[in-house]
Amino acid sequence: MTNTVSYIKEWQQALQNEIFFLKKFGSSKYKVINGRLLSSDGTYPYYFDTTLPLKIPVGSSITLVWGGFKQQGRTLSSEGKGIIVQLEQSLGDLIPEAFIYHDPWELLEQLIERLDEIKKSKQKRVRVNRLMNPSMPAKHPEEKIKNNVHEVVLRSKYNPVTFVWGPPGTGKTYTLARVAANKYFQEKSVLILSHSNQAVDVLITEISAFIKKKARFREGDVLRYGFNTAVAEDTQEALTTSQLLLKQEPSLVEDKDNLIEERKNLKQDLADSFSKRDSNQLLELEKKIAKVLEKIRQKEIEFVKEAFIVGSTLAKAASDPAIYGKEFDVVILDEASMAYVPQVAFAATLGKRVIICGDFKQLPPIASSRDSLVNKWLKEDIFHQSGVVDWVESGKLHPHLFLLKEQRRMHPDISAFTNKYIYHSLVGDHVSVLNSRNEIVEHGPFPGRAAILLDTSYMGAFCLNEKTSNSRINLWQLLISFQLIHESYLGGSRSIGFVTPYRAQANLMDILLQELYEQERSSSDIVSATVHRFQGSERDVMVFDTVDSDPQERAGMLLTGKESERLINVAITRTKGKFIHVCNLSFFRKHAFNRKTIRQLAEHQEKHQQSVRTKDIGMWIKNHLPRLQWIHALQLDKVFNDLKHAHSSIVISLPPHMVLTDQWKSAIVNRNQSTELTIISEMSWPELQPDNYWQEEGYTFPFIIIDLQILWLGLPLDRGKGIQPPFIAARLESEKVCEYLFGQLIT
Repeated sequence: MTNTVSYIKEWQQALQNEIFFLKKFGSSKYKVINGRLLSSDGTYPYYFDTTLPLKIPVGSSITLVWGGFKQQGRTLSSEGKGIIVQLEQSLGDLIPEAFIYHDPWELLEQLIERLDEIKKSKQKRVRVNRLMNPSMPAKHPEEKIKNNVHEVVLRSKYNPVTFVWGPPGTGKTYTLARVAANKYFQEKSVLILSHSNQAVDVLITEISAFIKKKARFREGDVLRYGFNTAVAEDTQEALTTSQLLLKQEPSLVEDKDNLIEERKNLKQDLADSFSKRDSNQLLELEKKIAKVLEKIRQKEIEFVKEAFIVGSTLAKAASDPAIYGKEFDVVILDEASMAYVPQVAFAATLGKRVIICGDFKQLPPIASSRDSLVNKWLKEDIFHQSGVVDWVESGKLHPHLFLLKEQRRMHPDISAFTNKYIYHSLVGDHVSVLNSRNEIVEHGPFPGRAAILLDTSYMGAFCLNEKTSNSRINLWQLLISFQLIHESYLGGSRSIGFVTPYRAQANLMDILLQELYEQERSSSDIVSATVHRFQGSERDVMVFDTVDSDPQERAGMLLTGKESERLINVAITRTKGKFIHVCNLSFFRKHAFNRKTIRQLAEHQEKHQQSVRTKDIGMWIKNHLPRLQWIHALQLDKVFNDLKHAHSSIVISLPPHMVLTDQWKSAIVNRNQSTELTIISEMSWPELQPDNYWQEEGYTFPFIIIDLQILWLGLPLDRGKGIQPPFIAARLESEKVCEYLFGQLIT
């Protein structure tokens, strides 16, 4: 058994290795312009304009890069579209354009400091040891258990460490909120922690609502502590420090608001004209604001001391002595499976009892370095590292693990796969979930069906690696998925998610939604994101685009690698009523083993008659957008008309297997003579009389881009190898997608 000091030394080294990696290869890069030196008294503060508000905390370390110069510095102010940074040396009076690099490694440095403090405290070391080696016998009286909430209350009363396994939709928030309220009714102090602001907000809101329902709410007893909180500002009772300040110290808030407004106006003046007097005035304002903020800070510390239930992020807890300097009766850590093990250990030292809640079947923590200690301690969760998962894999539940067994989120046709293949039949459906999701199921597309496998097999070889990032995109599945979103919206759904393993595909869908669906999004909740970004969210309808298809020679590691089961689990379990899996089944049958989760999902859907084939495309596409139309291969007039009316450029991709009819050749050759023709092909096409040849390899599907405005994909001329009828083309009017394809894939 590893002793606690050895654990801490390894954790600190892992954190140092991650910090080193972030400092060397950090990726958070922000463009800043119009830099002006505000003072040359030895501190070198610069004011920059920014195109977007930068959320860089005051005091954070930054690196400023200007041409061949690189300077370290810190942020003095980051408000609105302007930032003031203090550099170590002067780079002159004016900096027209530069880049600021910021990665939050200070948070890791602060965690290293907290671990140093744990080393010196015997009590804290004992708490860490209990967390990492939970071998002590369970002492809670099982005969007294009344329900789930009561069991967690009893466990956390009699045992120092309680693990709660909360699969998606099993009432984790409901349970934890009532456990926290129960402790509060006993006048115990409770610290609510999570890695994300959203999770803390949700729990604090639920706790306060339950306490109010019991008519036992006292203002100031429940406190959401920290910034970036989305706890409702319109509640009658104050839950955040800013709400309490507004009620108890309105003049202090007014002073702060007035000074910030004055600074905003002065920054506008600076943008229009620049003078030494203005810069001195701005620096003086920053000093005044700093003084007011310090007064506010002292009041906030008082609020934390007086509160019984405090909610905060793990990062805030490790950096703020108001939290880490206080002892709590119970610590509740939510979404623990996404937190670094050293973060969880730090959290466990803050209270006499700790409840660790999460789902080790969802995505693990994220770290950047490939160092072995980072892999061990920052890329795997506490459930695995404490041995809890070993018990589950041997077919038993650990004595200190409590499982929430009934899911209430997904329609049973969706949860059938995850219940069986991911949770090995340990989780079932609550009786209410069928009726509660039927309304969503009845919406189009595919009314009456909750789970659909939309099979894109034999439609073409559309999957490419984006040249700039190497992330995968699939334009055909992108347009199919967009059509599914459109059909869902017109079918009555207003909560729709598009999720994919690949960032490039998610970004491209976001571009498409912004350009073609801006009005619809303004009145509904339609989101495109990677699976990692979707964890913790849910939507009525989810479109899961797996992207992978020919001509790729293997399936991506995101879908077949070590963590693929977790990723696919998250993608499915975000769904309430309709799960649409866009997938090239023939590709995965060739490139994924039977035991891989993605193959099991596709085969499960096939077995349960959830498949929709290529030949059925005309049956479910009911509503064409003016700017996205699906056209049968026999309808050649539209593409010929577009070619005829092109006025500046035509770009045509012709893969090696292409055969052009005389009609096609004539339409291309007889184009407007002022229109420049570019052919992308490994073959030579002199009969088309192109202005440019691009000898490109790897473009395995044909497309036409006309005037950088219109994209024809899956052209009527494409009846190549591996493609089966019906032969369908998509016509998309999208300047941004055409620019993307032209810029990212061709140049």
